[in-house]
Amino acid sequence: MESLQTLPPPSHLSPSALSFLDHRFHTQCALADAPNFVSELQTQCAELDRALDELTRRLGEGLAAYASFSGEIHGLFGHVTDRLTTLSSTVVPDGGRGKADGKGFKEELAALAKEVARLETVRVYAETALKLDTLVGDIEDAVSFTMSKSMRKHSSSQNSQEMHMLAIKTLKTTEGILASITKAHPQWKQLVSAVDHRVDRALAILRPQAIAEHRALLTSLGWPPPLSAFTSSNSDASTVNQVPNPLLSMQTDLKLRYSENFFALCNLQELQRKRKVRQLEGHDREVALRQPLWVIEELVNPLSLASQRHFSKWIDKPEFIFTLVYKITRDFVDSMDELLQPLVDEAMLLGYSCREEWISAMVTSLTTYMAKEIFPSYISQLDEESATGTQSSARISWLHLIDLMIAFDKRIKSLVENSGVLLSFDDDDIMQKISSLAIFCDRPDWLDLWAEIELDDALDKLKLDIQNENYWVKKVEGAVLSSYTDDYKSPLISNSFLRHLASVIDRCRSLPRVSLRSKFLRSVGLPIIRNFFDSILIRCQEAEGLTALTDDDAVLKVTISVNAAHYFESVIKEWSEDVFFLEMGMGEDDEAGMKSNANIYEALPESSRRVIFDDEIKKLEEFRTEWVEKISLVILRGFDALSRDYMKNKKQWQKDEEGWTVSKALVEALNYLQSKTSVVEVGLNGRDFVGVWRSLAAGIDRLLYNGILMSNVKFHRSGVDRFGNDLDVLFGVFGSWCLRPEGFFPKTSEGQKLLKLDKNEAEECKVGGKKWLKENGLRHLSVTEAEKILKNRVFTS
Repeated sequence: MESLQTLPPPSHLSPSALSFLDHRFHTQCALADAPNFVSELQTQCAELDRALDELTRRLGEGLAAYASFSGEIHGLFGHVTDRLTTLSSTVVPDGGRGKADGKGFKEELAALAKEVARLETVRVYAETALKLDTLVGDIEDAVSFTMSKSMRKHSSSQNSQEMHMLAIKTLKTTEGILASITKAHPQWKQLVSAVDHRVDRALAILRPQAIAEHRALLTSLGWPPPLSAFTSSNSDASTVNQVPNPLLSMQTDLKLRYSENFFALCNLQELQRKRKVRQLEGHDREVALRQPLWVIEELVNPLSLASQRHFSKWIDKPEFIFTLVYKITRDFVDSMDELLQPLVDEAMLLGYSCREEWISAMVTSLTTYMAKEIFPSYISQLDEESATGTQSSARISWLHLIDLMIAFDKRIKSLVENSGVLLSFDDDDIMQKISSLAIFCDRPDWLDLWAEIELDDALDKLKLDIQNENYWVKKVEGAVLSSYTDDYKSPLISNSFLRHLASVIDRCRSLPRVSLRSKFLRSVGLPIIRNFFDSILIRCQEAEGLTALTDDDAVLKVTISVNAAHYFESVIKEWSEDVFFLEMGMGEDDEAGMKSNANIYEALPESSRRVIFDDEIKKLEEFRTEWVEKISLVILRGFDALSRDYMKNKKQWQKDEEGWTVSKALVEALNYLQSKTSVVEVGLNGRDFVGVWRSLAAGIDRLLYNGILMSNVKFHRSGVDRFGNDLDVLFGVFGSWCLRPEGFFPKTSEGQKLLKLDKNEAEECKVGGKKWLKENGLRHLSVTEAEKILKNRVFTS
């Protein structure tokens, strides 16, 4: 280096130069660094000279562009002046005696107006383009300044922050002009595209710079906080230490710097959002516009990296991972509301809650780690067990992991709701952001694997219950899983199936999407119901195959299965009324409509409402109906066999049987009927037993009517009385279950009424026909049938 020149006398230096030198060389030791200081000053001067040359060059380009625009506008004004002169010459100066051609004048005037409008458009375009060029130039200058400052070791962070704010403010102004151009002058696409291109290049530099400065500031604040309390040797989920929060311990100057930096980053994100709104006009903007809050991500990312060093030690103890994530989330969530939310509101970032963004970012970091490390590890263990055929320890670990995820999601949900936000299953977007089970949204194959494991586990446990005969004998005590108070006399096996189904439903509720819940429930819940159906059907078929249901034990075995089916059906019917199941029964299009209108489902007609259990409920109903009919049919066949002699004895209706209030041939059949129905009444639930005795009554009514009244039997007076006594005893059997049993034997009881008519009344009936039958309450017999019955009535003088 050349020898240093001697400084001029102090009197020849300005006060500012003297102050600068005094500050720089205040000690003798500082003089030794003078050569380096001179070199640094020369470098800075060279940079300033280059910056000045660049500004001079851009100023010249701007003046040249302005001169070009000015010349074009001057030419346009001259053209308009010539046109005005030509137009004025068309007016005759003699008091209006001569008239110009009206049509030509109008055409000239319209052309002039069009030219003026074009001139105005060019002027506005020129002014706008020049203004945008100036603004973008300012943006590029600010970005260049921050880049040069960042490359210097001892640059002022305050100046850099000021330039960032200036750049963001200029960007906002530019974006406002571009937005107005898009609306008012959509034909200026080339101008907008050119400006967007330059702005995008500036933003590609500005955002990383802003984020880098934000990260550096967080590091200086001591973020992330130390997690040394969580060690692999002595970590215990219940004894971890309190994690300090550097955000709450900032001093005034640091707090001010952090607030300014935070505000700048929020403003930059809002600016990006507005640009996307403009650029995606006419497209599905919601997908692209909703982004996590950058400032919260910058808090979570270093925390996540620090936590993962502990996570790697706890792959086999995931409960520690969930405990750590929850504790960090909970301990810092209040500071998000108190310290950061006001800054977000001031930056006018609409629709953002720092509390929700913090929780969402923490959960997302957890699910990302689980997807990369934990789930692949568990799946490899499952594959190993599948290959070796060993016991299901990996499946148990998988189910334990799912239990931990569900419990974690419930605790996280309570943190969100503490802010006053009540979540429901309609809020799929929110639920997905705060749920660790959202990992299945991107990996449906893992959801299928979970469903398979869950189903196998449930069926293995149910298999033991099915084989335990006590579960088929003992009854359910009260309405355990239902609000119904009816006594279905259901065996414990139905409650066992329902408990497992309820457990599957509860786990399914934690899934963050309706589509996932529906898929999981169809994969696990419906097979459990079908397994229940198969179990009761097999028992009924076994009972029928052994004795054709003629044995009381076989009948009772069937009644147990019918009771189980009825109770199971009533419970899942009650569950199906919950909106949780209703939304799963709708198609995807209907589901989207339901989200836009919460009451849409209530407006649907009853017949169009479908739920996920509809087909299974229908099968259970058909099963009950089928086997109730089979029980009735078996008893009816027995009654028919024992009463066959009674039906065939046609002479008994012509004489009286002394000493008997009921026909001797009917006694055994009535005893059989009463004993069998008593057995069924004891074993079967009340609702289905009503179906049994009503079906029996209808069948016996057909037997008596066709076998006696329609078989050309001659009835004398004594025979009519005898037939009436037999019916009274028969009605007495059914009188235990209804007040007017004869009402369930319509044709037989009306036929008896006709037989009891005297001769004159019988003649009136024949003459009156249908009208007479209706007036006398005989509505189930036709005129032909009535005439046939009366024809067999023998009247003695």
